[in-house]
Amino acid sequence: MKEALLERIKKKEAIVGIVGMGYVGLPLMLRFMEEDIKVVGFDIDQEKIDKLNAGKSYIEHIPAEAIAKAVQSGFRATADFAEAGKVDALILCVPTPLNKYREPDLSYVINTVDSLVPHIRAGQVMSLESTTYPGTSDEELLPRIEKRGFKVGSDYFLVYSPEREDPGNKNFNTRSIPKVCGGTTPACQEIGVALYSGVIDKVVPVSSTRTAEMTKLLENIHRAVNIGLANEMKVVADRMGIDIHEVIRAAATKPFGFVPYYPGPGLGGHCIPIDPFYLTWKAREFGLHTRFIELAGEINNSMPHYVVDKVADALNRLNKSIKGSRILVLGIAYKKNVDDMRESPSTEIMELLTHKGAIVEYTDPHVPVFPRMRAHHFDLKSVPLTAENLKSYDVVVLTTDHDKFDYDLVLKNSKLIVDSRGKFLGNHAHVVKA
Repeated sequence: MKEALLERIKKKEAIVGIVGMGYVGLPLMLRFMEEDIKVVGFDIDQEKIDKLNAGKSYIEHIPAEAIAKAVQSGFRATADFAEAGKVDALILCVPTPLNKYREPDLSYVINTVDSLVPHIRAGQVMSLESTTYPGTSDEELLPRIEKRGFKVGSDYFLVYSPEREDPGNKNFNTRSIPKVCGGTTPACQEIGVALYSGVIDKVVPVSSTRTAEMTKLLENIHRAVNIGLANEMKVVADRMGIDIHEVIRAAATKPFGFVPYYPGPGLGGHCIPIDPFYLTWKAREFGLHTRFIELAGEINNSMPHYVVDKVADALNRLNKSIKGSRILVLGIAYKKNVDDMRESPSTEIMELLTHKGAIVEYTDPHVPVFPRMRAHHFDLKSVPLTAENLKSYDVVVLTTDHDKFDYDLVLKNSKLIVDSRGKFLGNHAHVVKA
């Protein structure tokens, strides 16, 4: 089985099935198609499937032309999981959010695997790319595959290879970002490395799926902890009357021993706000309490409240309250220059302000209509960023510093600005750093 699958992969005859056509699955599909490797895309969202098969894109930084070219070359999308038996590789790129108790929600992974297992066949490889806790592949995927009657490592192959997508990053792409890959057995490892080596410049083998799963968590916990430190330093510096962004810029001139991390209104994206809690949850199974990681999480999760408190203080100085104030949120994507709304702290800030009685609107050139989200609901459209509109708001809250914004226009025409990104340099009487 192994040699036959390796031969198909080597000859580019293997058909790849990618499950989950989102920010991870879609770029990966395009990369395989660029190497003339046929891909079938699986998704439960019929609207996405229809758009893909029509050669259209629903992600801003992925051009429709690339999708259309892939379709012309043989790519197609489907919601029929029965077709899983027709492919040689199944790559799972589905969400792994947290539940309301901030515990791992593996329902998307488990439901996906349960939908696929009745249709899988001998001689396939399954790769999970979704971020998760160490042991997921061994404890959740492996038993389900073997219950179907296959022996993993001989007639079926299982690997974990975490996604490393960074939407909107022009310096790195799917091909150039090294790919970590861990297999359940050495044979699985060999298959996984062969599969990804055909489309990724550098594949990094590790000894097991658990090692690969932990690697992904360490990468994002590293960022979460350092951003938590920057956010805590921001609060301390603000109390002392010091601009933390000026401090960071100065510290970053040191050519060794310092890496700049920047504070903000909270953490966003599908990885950094979520991944640390996957490890803290799993660590409890081993009687461990990850105090350092959890403290960083507490600090980062408090930032939307910190920003709202800053808005309240700024309005109070003008003898106004949040209740009844017209507030414009500037940028609602989770980071600059993308349309990605996953876990964006802007949405929590909007909800907090709304609950306090504010009249909240937003402007974002990348998000013309507030999207459907699992946890946040606003029936809003992006308002035009004009001098007249800016003058009509009591306060403008900068939460995402898109390059497309005219910051001079904002500075000149806003009555009050609360800046959570350190974008407005120098001292301005109507700008409050948050």
